[in-house]
Amino acid sequence: MQDAGCNQKLIDKFFSLLDQKQFDQIFILLRKYRNTLLDNIHKQQKEIDILDYLIMDLKKEDL
Repeated sequence: MQDAGCNQKLIDKFFSLLDQKQFDQIFILLRKYRNTLLDNIHKQQKEIDILDYLIMDLKKEDL
């Protein structure tokens, strides 16, 4: 789970739910974390797109 970027609190919660066999809650927990990661990717992609636009715009000015 650490390789997936999970912090210790999330890992502890996961194993607590696993011990209690609360698989529905585990799926909810993992999906929420996955959505958080995906939101971060989208935010970073937007930032990259803005930088790409600025670079392209500056190259046009340089011509």
